[in-house]
Amino acid sequence: MRPHQHRPAKPSRNAPRNAPRSTPRGGHQAVWLYGRHPVLAALANPERRIERLLATKDVAERHAKEFAGRNLQTLSREELAQRLPAGAVHQGLAVLAAPLEEPVLEDVLARCGDDALVLALDQVTDPHNVGAILRTAAAFGAAGVIVTERHAPADTGVLAKAASGGLEIVPLVRAVNLARTLEQLKEAGFWLYGLDERGDAAIDMLDLKGRVCIVLGAEGEGLRRLTAEKCDRLVTIPTQAALAALNVSNAAAVAAYEWARQAKPVK
Repeated sequence: MRPHQHRPAKPSRNAPRNAPRSTPRGGHQAVWLYGRHPVLAALANPERRIERLLATKDVAERHAKEFAGRNLQTLSREELAQRLPAGAVHQGLAVLAAPLEEPVLEDVLARCGDDALVLALDQVTDPHNVGAILRTAAAFGAAGVIVTERHAPADTGVLAKAASGGLEIVPLVRAVNLARTLEQLKEAGFWLYGLDERGDAAIDMLDLKGRVCIVLGAEGEGLRRLTAEKCDRLVTIPTQAALAALNVSNAAAVAAYEWARQAKPVK
């Protein structure tokens, strides 16, 4: 038996199909993206302006089709590493890319049908986690990921590498006021489920069909009080008592899979 019926989805009055997008994501500074998946995804994204493309000779030959018409500079692996942040795992490939235009909530709502998933992150600060959640969102067809304007990582090469191309696919919205953004999602027909150890139901017991927003808290801190109060229900992911807590990106993957399993069976 499902906990309750979903509120009917309704179009937002503030969700035009061509909502303006005027602010570069993460500021105006170009950033280095590196690694095979992030770079190839950036090259395939018509909204991403590429300023420089660097590759080792063998990688350039392997991806000659993708690099056709590009101003490519070939370097040794050591020379390429010297151009990038220390410790960057570049796999012989990097681009200097201008930041993407920052989407707004209306952009996300414009992508949503009757069944839609949005992931909202309450002050998740680790770029590896946010990147992994973007990768999960892309894999399971989420309409967008929302982070807080403050206490969230910029669109760096570290985040892009963890996202494995998801940064180019899934809108990443930065909310100045997360509580207000969650209210806007409710007005657009979304049910809000906060993942929290205080939850009174397991996520697999919910009816996740329709428009759903899964809200996840910061590493270690969990959901803030006001964020939890905005949720329609707090829910849990059943785990063994020996290790009850999941990393936030793992929790997002489990929740997104459960939504996808119910909304459109995963093949």
